[in-house]
Amino acid sequence: MVVNSLAFLWFFLVVLVVYYLLQQRRWWQNLFLLVCSYWFYAQIDLWMTGLLALMTVAFWLLGAGIGRALDRERMRLAAWLTNIGVVAGVGALFYFKYLNFFASSFVTAANAVGIHLSWATIEILVPVGLSFFSFKLMSYVLDIYHGKMPPERGILDFANYIAFFPTILSGPIDRPKPFLKQLREARFFQSDALMAGFRRVLWGMFMKMCVADRLDLYISAVLDNYPHHSTVSILLACLLYPLQMYADFGGYSEMAIGVAQMMGLKVVENFRRPFFATNVAEYWRRWHMSLTSWLTDYVFMPCNIKLRDWGLWGTCAAIILNMLFVGLWHGANWTFFFFGLYHGLLFVPLMLSGQFFRKQKVQVGRRGLPKWPFVLRMAGTYLLVTVGQLVFRSPSMGEVCHIVERTFTGWQGGLFIDMSTMVNALICLLILVCADVKDEWLPKKRWWLPSWAERWRWELAVAAELIVILLFGIFDNNQFIYFQF
Repeated sequence: MVVNSLAFLWFFLVVLVVYYLLQQRRWWQNLFLLVCSYWFYAQIDLWMTGLLALMTVAFWLLGAGIGRALDRERMRLAAWLTNIGVVAGVGALFYFKYLNFFASSFVTAANAVGIHLSWATIEILVPVGLSFFSFKLMSYVLDIYHGKMPPERGILDFANYIAFFPTILSGPIDRPKPFLKQLREARFFQSDALMAGFRRVLWGMFMKMCVADRLDLYISAVLDNYPHHSTVSILLACLLYPLQMYADFGGYSEMAIGVAQMMGLKVVENFRRPFFATNVAEYWRRWHMSLTSWLTDYVFMPCNIKLRDWGLWGTCAAIILNMLFVGLWHGANWTFFFFGLYHGLLFVPLMLSGQFFRKQKVQVGRRGLPKWPFVLRMAGTYLLVTVGQLVFRSPSMGEVCHIVERTFTGWQGGLFIDMSTMVNALICLLILVCADVKDEWLPKKRWWLPSWAERWRWELAVAAELIVILLFGIFDNNQFIYFQF
């Protein structure tokens, strides 16, 4: 069941009505929410619902054991139980996502040096959303061990935190303490929250259906058949792909946050206009923020402490290791490894020059827009990100090399373009860019409206979004790119 499908609309309408009918009974409200979350997950991955339940129970018991050991000052036992949780979470990721990759890579390396080994690929069905809910599980036991929160007494609320249906497939990755705190109180119907959440859902649908899916028509046509296209067409497709990724994943995040908001729950933000970043470090503070902050807390900080004797180079090594985890988190492929390594190396000049530690405020002109030197820095950062996204999208490093080779040899031929497809895509893209510019640089500025329409501005905005979606949206329920992770 895709979030932008008609089936999900009917499902969510039923959930929302019953959910608020139970608003006076918190326990029943949470029980109903959990049943709906498991039903939703079962529609996508029925057999793996049992694995989700098993891991949920196991980590809840581990959390209770860690809390009891800390209360009795049995620190070694608490550390041992925490390590079991981390090993279980990483082990699940390794088995389902990386076993074949690392085994086949090891066999290939061994054969290359004369050691004859073989590996028969195992058919393993990867649970949908594993990368997201496994991180939630691990953060729960780690936060208890580090004293950031007490163990959750009720398994019902904990299971809701792990399986919450708007976020289980593609995030955002919420931290346990703030989300569990919300579940301890009944959520009451609030028209303002319902309207605000509905607007975010609509905006997410616009980003996905009108921008991402329309750009995909061109990008896939070119990059999936790059030997038959010219340099200009390939470069244009590569430059558009980061925008497609942003509209696709950012659109899903907006919809997930909006659905949660309509149910009275606050989910962590995941994107903050990433292409206005003036360097790669700032870009990662704005892109997939829930993953970046998770890895910063649980991977970068421990690595940085371990390597502190190396000084600045130790911090550089910790950043590169952290970005390698970012890359490999996405999947078992050398392209993800080199994607992470590439971004990690981009941090090194920032570290050596001291820019990593300085958050320079963008200077704006009289109209409130950034000055040209900062615009050029944003453009340069975008180009660096584009190179990484080409590696990210490609199925192999060999194809990356072939695409790069084609950009140097395919100067003959003109620009491949379907005017109707491209015009519609650019119109929607322009709307997205204008909205992001306003939110980033002109948040307090109101567009001029006649006096009679000023009081209806929110209703008019919703109507305009619906019209744009109906006019330009692609309604074939394309999967979100991050569902595969």
